[in-house]
Amino acid sequence: MIQRRALLGAISLGAAAPAAWAQTEAFPNRPVSMVVAFPPGGQADVVARPVAAALERLWRVPVPVQNRAGAAGEIGNGAVARAAPDGYTILMALSSVVVLPEAAKLFGRAPAYTLDQLQPLALVSADPVLLAVPAASPWRTLEEFIADAKRRPGEISYSSSGNYSALHLPMAMLAAAAEIDMLHVPFQGGAPALTALVAGQVQALASGPGPISPHVREGRLRVLASWGARPIAGFEDVPTLLSKGFSGVEYYIWCGAYAPASIPAPIAQRLRQGLAAAAADPDVVRALNAAGSAIDHRDGDAFARFAAADAERLARVVQRIGRID
Repeated sequence: MIQRRALLGAISLGAAAPAAWAQTEAFPNRPVSMVVAFPPGGQADVVARPVAAALERLWRVPVPVQNRAGAAGEIGNGAVARAAPDGYTILMALSSVVVLPEAAKLFGRAPAYTLDQLQPLALVSADPVLLAVPAASPWRTLEEFIADAKRRPGEISYSSSGNYSALHLPMAMLAAAAEIDMLHVPFQGGAPALTALVAGQVQALASGPGPISPHVREGRLRVLASWGARPIAGFEDVPTLLSKGFSGVEYYIWCGAYAPASIPAPIAQRLRQGLAAAAADPDVVRALNAAGSAIDHRDGDAFARFAAADAERLARVVQRIGRID
């Protein structure tokens, strides 16, 4: 009897294996949702849309971008962390994805998700953020901006994509390094934060190059500094904070794709292959270059190492900011 059961079990497993393989081979055979945890027009959205279009061409299924904004990205990130691990829901995340669970600890609350609920698939881009101010502002240099902030502590306002978000942390870094006090005005995403700057509702913003580039070209915004290690294409004349003598201020806003952690390995591999192809797609390269954002593709384990190192570094920034009530 035992031998018969073992034989039946082996037959069952043997039948299941081709079925599982066939399912993997057919993936994807229906729409794959790409979640962006912010409103349209921000850095993650700027990256997600050309990547999603390239995946549609490759897979021949729709890849709709779904903007699920709120709580500085926690809502969208958490939705993907809890999604069915079947490969049909993926996340195009900002660098704040590794920060928000740490920030939740400051409030003594359970985070909306934990990093072990998300599997890194691929890094797509990593850009230094830029300090942007209205072109009509009185500041033409970083030194003028900092000097004015010191004369008027707490009066110069800056917008961000939310508390502890990818656009909040670099300004907190600058404030600590330059010993200045500014007024933080959080929004639900990078796009409304940028709209507030262009409309004159706030006076400064740290942003990835993609969203602000059109406004700089059209003369509405001026860029005073970069958080990068070296000048970047399109902003070669913009000084880095490091070159101005500030330390501990290197910061990059990166975009990377994640899936629910328990996704089957063959499906994860198929997603990673698709993202690698998208990163090499000429239309994606052109779209991101036009937006001032360069491709920086890192697959799987390389992305995981990159994100883990950034998480450790940024956790210290979150702790320095402290609790925001």
